[in-house]
Amino acid sequence: MGSTSRGRLRVYLGAAPGVGKTYAMLSEARRAKERGRDVVVGHVETHGRGQVARLLDGLEIVPGHTLLHRGATFTELDADAVIARRPKAVLVDELAHTNTPGSRHAKRWQDVQDILDAGIDVVSTLNIQHLESLRDVVEQITGLPQRETVPDDLVRRADRLELVDMSPEALRRRLAHGNVYPPERVDAALANYFRVGNLSALRELALLWVADRVDRQLTAYRTDHDIAGTWEARERVVVALTGGPEGDTLVRRAARIAARTKGADLLAVHVTRADALSTASDPANLVRQRKLVEDLGGTYHQVVGDDIPRTLIEFADGVNASQLVLGASRRGRLAQLFTRGVGMTTATLSGSIDVHMVPHEAVRKGSGRPPAGGALTRTRRLSGWALTLVAMPSLTGVIAPLDLSLPSEILLFLLLVVGVALVGGMWPALTAAVLAFGLLNWFFTPPVHTLTISEPENVLSLAIFVLVAAMVSTVVDMAARRRREAARSRADAEVLSTLAGHVLRGESALPSLLGRLRETFGLTAVTLLERDDPPGDWRIVATSGGPPITAPDGGSGVVTIDDRLVLATRGRLLDASDRRVLEAFAAEAAVALRQERLREAAERAEPLAEADRMRTALLAAVGHDLRTPLASAMASVESLRNTDIAWSDEDRAELLATADESLIKLNRLVSNLLDMSRLQAGALGVTLRPVAVEDVLPRAIDDLGPLHDRVKGDIPVDLPEFQADPALLERVLVNLMANAVRYSPDGEPVLVTASWHGEHVELRIIDRGPGIPPDAHERVFLPFQRLGDRDNHTGVGLGLALSRGLTEAMGGTLLLEDTPGGGLTMTVSLRRAP
Repeated sequence: MGSTSRGRLRVYLGAAPGVGKTYAMLSEARRAKERGRDVVVGHVETHGRGQVARLLDGLEIVPGHTLLHRGATFTELDADAVIARRPKAVLVDELAHTNTPGSRHAKRWQDVQDILDAGIDVVSTLNIQHLESLRDVVEQITGLPQRETVPDDLVRRADRLELVDMSPEALRRRLAHGNVYPPERVDAALANYFRVGNLSALRELALLWVADRVDRQLTAYRTDHDIAGTWEARERVVVALTGGPEGDTLVRRAARIAARTKGADLLAVHVTRADALSTASDPANLVRQRKLVEDLGGTYHQVVGDDIPRTLIEFADGVNASQLVLGASRRGRLAQLFTRGVGMTTATLSGSIDVHMVPHEAVRKGSGRPPAGGALTRTRRLSGWALTLVAMPSLTGVIAPLDLSLPSEILLFLLLVVGVALVGGMWPALTAAVLAFGLLNWFFTPPVHTLTISEPENVLSLAIFVLVAAMVSTVVDMAARRRREAARSRADAEVLSTLAGHVLRGESALPSLLGRLRETFGLTAVTLLERDDPPGDWRIVATSGGPPITAPDGGSGVVTIDDRLVLATRGRLLDASDRRVLEAFAAEAAVALRQERLREAAERAEPLAEADRMRTALLAAVGHDLRTPLASAMASVESLRNTDIAWSDEDRAELLATADESLIKLNRLVSNLLDMSRLQAGALGVTLRPVAVEDVLPRAIDDLGPLHDRVKGDIPVDLPEFQADPALLERVLVNLMANAVRYSPDGEPVLVTASWHGEHVELRIIDRGPGIPPDAHERVFLPFQRLGDRDNHTGVGLGLALSRGLTEAMGGTLLLEDTPGGGLTMTVSLRRAP
């Protein structure tokens, strides 16, 4: 069967091997096959289990493709063969399986994606330990690393998820009886992986994960059915990423926390320092961690802030987060004695937000960061002033009793001034230089305890000392400023990179873009305003945060985009460098608005264009198809009315038959056009009642006129009645049989058969013609379309489209399948009468 829609995924999920996932999958497949569903086996692993192997009997198995690897032969799922076979559904065991090298994809779930994209349903199996978000915790429980994983989002988006559950004791009994592994592996399995504690923990993980998905389905159901009720606030888990190697562990831990809470969201945030270069941030780590977050169904955010703890709390407050996940500090114990660190400071500021401090392997290795230096924060400037006021007198008191030479004393004071410059920058260092000059002059330059200097050489030495101190202070301050500018440029580049990624991923919705802007700069509200007519009135186009800004002068900052658009912000005042980034966001917001309006205009124009295409096709097709039978009928009638020619009885009968056949075609065409117009307008009357096939099929064959001899029926005598409108069903059968006769070769009759399966009765019209390519199965059901769409001699192209519309109006389905041996089979499925 061909289909343009994506196939449906059904997953049997278990806590451990041996709980019966494959058995349940094969049992359901056999039941589906008994109901007439076209189900095949793509790949199933029996693992020597006799009960599972017996369930394969009678099921069609699509051969896999074999690969040679390291001298051994392996058989893998052949996705291309499954797609070529085009069943309704295919069984694919072990979704997390790693394919043999040389396969198209590295993982079996990627092959499954290809099959789903081809419109084929897939039924698969999976153990809970193979979910990406649970890999770490499963390894901790069992002691075994999990190298085969499946993205959580793939399983969450499965159309059906069924938990195959079994108690640990029952599973261990199955294992002991040899129903899971061969006898030689039983003892080792019972003593290791299949311990009661392991199985209980894995079972709990599976139950919690499935319970979360059930909650999401329930929420979607309530939304779809407009069920009123009190909604709980969605819990949001924020994980802070530094760009260090511990980020992967933090993301997975946060994903597990979010997965255990109903409707929880996962958000990852990276704070880019605006005052210094962050040497601990590895861009490669951030890229990998960002992909991991998105694979786990979360979102990645990047914000700029001088104070990392406060910025984290502001972000968490802005997204209404309830939990914040941080990595344990990588600083040494000595550093922790002097400063509290990001983690402790964040926990102090968190308020009602729960803060999780997660240990990780990188704690033992230390931060690997160089000593603080560069950017002159307020703390560093204060430290410089304190060092000037305290260290200068202290140094004087230390060296005064030592009776050193003046050059040595000058060098010691110069060393201290350089230290002040490195710590506090230019102004504390200049002050220290002036103070040192006075102390050297008063205490160490003869004559001491006076401000006069007796030797010119000492004057030169002290002058050079002050000059060197001033130069060093200036150089240090310039280096710090350059470092600050480089850090700001890097922060802006990272923000703009995030904005570019926002565009490339297609996240062009205005609320999403404005939300990113508000998060990046910690603003309370961001609003895009458009000037309405008359001038002076402003209209809110999109907003994030709240309350919205209603006019440009109502915010703390405004960026003018053009004559009609402005971006207004409320919150902290932004400096010049921040405004440059803000202007980039504003320009992208204008582009997003234009794209949105162009898309809306295109959507409004699409129905008009479709209607125009329909009218064009109708005029092109109907113009010929009405004229041809009408001209034939008129020519036959005019010939019969011509008295100048003496027609024989045989000629007269032939002319009458031609006129009759042409008028039948004309009547069928007009009826189809009228029915299609009523069907599309929703004005077609349908009266369903129990119908027997013998009440409809003979009349439909008679309506074919001269073509009725080309149709044969093979209907079981005990076929039950079904729900249908007799007149509409007759029209459907006439159109389908006429279409089949048209394409069947001479001497090959069209066969009409019937059968019933469960609650449905199926009528099949089978021909031996050229058939239809699978990719054209759906296209032939479009109005005014014919295979090839160029032939104007085979009808207006309404027959199949009208037949499907009438069948669906009666609550049935019309499907196309390839006839074994060549040809096409059209199946009308209707509900069995009670």
